[in-house]
Amino acid sequence: MRRKLLLALTLAASIHAAPALAWGGRGHAVIDHAALDALPEDGPVFLRKYAEFIGEEAGAPDSWRSSSEPFSKIDEDPNHTWFVERLQFLKPVPRSRYAFVLALYREHERVRKIDPKAAERLNVRWTGTMPYAIMEGYGRIVAGMRSLRWKRMRGEPTANIEQTLAFYTAWMSHYIGDGTQPHHVSIHCEGWVGPNPKGYATGGGIHGAFEIGYADAIDLQPENFAKRIDAPARQEGDLFEHVLTFLNESNADVEKIFDLDKRKVLADPKSREGRDFVYRRSAAGAAMLRDLLTRAWTESAKPGEGDPRPQDPTNPAYDPETGSAPAPMPAL
Repeated sequence: MRRKLLLALTLAASIHAAPALAWGGRGHAVIDHAALDALPEDGPVFLRKYAEFIGEEAGAPDSWRSSSEPFSKIDEDPNHTWFVERLQFLKPVPRSRYAFVLALYREHERVRKIDPKAAERLNVRWTGTMPYAIMEGYGRIVAGMRSLRWKRMRGEPTANIEQTLAFYTAWMSHYIGDGTQPHHVSIHCEGWVGPNPKGYATGGGIHGAFEIGYADAIDLQPENFAKRIDAPARQEGDLFEHVLTFLNESNADVEKIFDLDKRKVLADPKSREGRDFVYRRSAAGAAMLRDLLTRAWTESAKPGEGDPRPQDPTNPAYDPETGSAPAPMPAL
């Protein structure tokens, strides 16, 4: 009962702050709560103290997307999407946001000469930058956790850095929550586009009907899917590739939403099939957030500097177009 009351207060506050939240505020909040509950006891469990704050502030990135703040909106909009179908020309996906933008621009120019209509959405706004937003957030969290460890070792107060880390967690978690919702990682984000032999919905209402209407109708709560969250994973290997795989797996579920909608499943809050789908996607998002926070805590115990520096032109991987070496692949 206390959990539901606190979550209700969190949702009310977040909806008041940002009326157009992805996942309707509820999805972000419940995924965050479930992820924090699932942290291993040797992980960053101090974040649990800030669960209500994190759940509420997870909606902040959407509030940065108003047309009244155009500079913020232009910067922020792409972070909420990653349209997998439109990015198949990238092999591999660049390990730098700016290298990605340059590669995308070159593809835009190539396609524009052949098919100007197709090129209209082959740009950063209509492809997205979500994996970079997640990885950049992860880096902020690692750096903050490293500072927390230093303060603890020196016996200094840690309340302020903990609060900062709670906000960084909320910030990064927003993009993970968006990536959990298949519409955010597909060109079919506002209705089915292109050939439509199965007669799926083409209007944008399906997006909100699923992530807001259905999640609210079933009163989605962390306990609905807590037992579906897999054991901790992604603690080894290339984290950027793990993020891309997570987004690809979400993209693979986009047609399922259209199928559920067509069969009126999303109009029935009692549907076990509809609930199971939401619970499965929510558990995937909570597991991803839990894994990133756990790995960040482990990584924060390591030194924060290395040579050669990315901005050093003598770095063998230095890219003169971006002024920096891309993020390195992890050592095997």
